[in-house]
Amino acid sequence: MRRFPVLFSAAILGLSGLIQAQAQTPAPKPTPDVLVFSNGDQLTGKLERVAGGNAVFKSDMAGELTISLDKVKELRSGAKFALLRKGVPVTKADAPTGTVDMAGGNVVLTNPGHEPDTVATKDVNYLIDKDSFDRQIARKTKFLQGWNGTVTGGATVVRATDNGTTFTAAVNLIRATPVVPYLPPDTRTTVNVAESYGKLTTPVIPPTDPPTPASVAKTSIFHTDAEHDKYFSPRFYALADLSFDHNFSQGLQFQQVYGGGVGWTAIQKPKQQLDLKVDLHYETQQFIQQVGVPNVPNVNLIGSTFAETYHYNLPHGILFTETGDVLPGWNDMSAYSANGTATLALPVYKRLSASFSTTDNFINNPPPFNKKNSYQFVTGVTYTLH
Repeated sequence: MRRFPVLFSAAILGLSGLIQAQAQTPAPKPTPDVLVFSNGDQLTGKLERVAGGNAVFKSDMAGELTISLDKVKELRSGAKFALLRKGVPVTKADAPTGTVDMAGGNVVLTNPGHEPDTVATKDVNYLIDKDSFDRQIARKTKFLQGWNGTVTGGATVVRATDNGTTFTAAVNLIRATPVVPYLPPDTRTTVNVAESYGKLTTPVIPPTDPPTPASVAKTSIFHTDAEHDKYFSPRFYALADLSFDHNFSQGLQFQQVYGGGVGWTAIQKPKQQLDLKVDLHYETQQFIQQVGVPNVPNVNLIGSTFAETYHYNLPHGILFTETGDVLPGWNDMSAYSANGTATLALPVYKRLSASFSTTDNFINNPPPFNKKNSYQFVTGVTYTLH
């Protein structure tokens, strides 16, 4: 009678050990992808993607390689990819998916339960792994994902008879969705913040008795703006924008702009891009009230912004960026303003660049004894975030 419980316990222990052994057995490794060159040489590893007539292949021995499809005789991958044809609008329904077999000038995608899809190699624009493609088509990118941009900083410190300190800082962020080049644009969000602050203290020479306080000159120029674009075609979009400005040198305490409008990408090439924009906005200006100067009333405007933004990629990784805008006030034509900025970024080391920037701000209606124009030339160090 006692043997049955013993045998039962042994059976349970044996079964548990078998299950545990099976659970600890590693899953078999997937069959490596194979790439065969036109001369017969062969690589094994993993196909990452195909784009622009090139295959990006991660070899077990040679690392990640970019290989022209003209030099590829055969390419086989057991992973599922989505194929996008040249000149064909991208939709999930029209993109064939499956394992890849490239040979004889054709790409064959095999998906169980479906007829194989055959596409001429010369007509292939992209091959993207299916999971990534599905995420981008479904617009599942989170708001905090996909941000790119730069952070720039500079400083000048003088300690002598005069004491002077100047700090400059800027953050420029952009988020475009989808974050991949093979899908048409959907949205674009930009955020820019810039501050230039300086203080110069000059003592009275020769000293007086009683002492005369040193003269102090301050500079504070602040600007921030944000814009959200919603594309309704690859080059046309609706936009909502806002901006805030403070310029001590022009007597501007605070300027606010809230508007909406449309934009057009007039030039869109690999090396350059030009955007033209126009909006209708509400604008308010508050000015610094100074002792001995007649008070300047605040200004409330209904106006527009006519703006352009230009990017050009120069040789050796040099980037030129230029922006300009004019803001007329429709209910007060004398209360207009304009801004222009040009920046040249020269790569120095990895993500670090030397930047040279010039900015001009113009206000036609500053307080008395303040100049209409404010000009800055700033050099600094720029770090690319992504």
